[in-house]
Amino acid sequence: MNAVTQLQRQFVDYFTSLFREGLVDDQFAELQKLQDQSTPDFVAEFVTLFFEDCEKLINNMAKALEQRIVDCQQVDSHVHQLKSSCSRCHEDEESVLCIAFRTYCEGQNCEGCVRCLQQVNHEYFLLKNKLQTLFMKSISLAF
Repeated sequence: MNAVTQLQRQFVDYFTSLFREGLVDDQFAELQKLQDQSTPDFVAEFVTLFFEDCEKLINNMAKALEQRIVDCQQVDSHVHQLKSSCSRCHEDEESVLCIAFRTYCEGQNCEGCVRCLQQVNHEYFLLKNKLQTLFMKSISLAF
């Protein structure tokens, strides 16, 4: 097996593992179909914008939860935006967390919100690291 074939196999295996883990889904595969020679970086650019959006929302939620008087409606609005962003790329864990998060917001349970934010942050960095690894493998194939 030559080096290119081996890299292609590693890429496919890694991508398949992300599907099995629920970190990407059919929507992510559809995004990949939109990428072609005229837009070779489409998925990477889309995912970069997704990460920037998520980081902004997570930081906004953290700031809102640090206030002496927490505006749960504001936190809920950020959670709703995060859930919407996640649904464009994948849905599994973040969607479930966002539903729980929104429930805590509705009940004005700040401690529950903080725990959910910690979980969302953890899942976000897990996804980001895995997708960055995927893109590094993709870049290796290009060269």
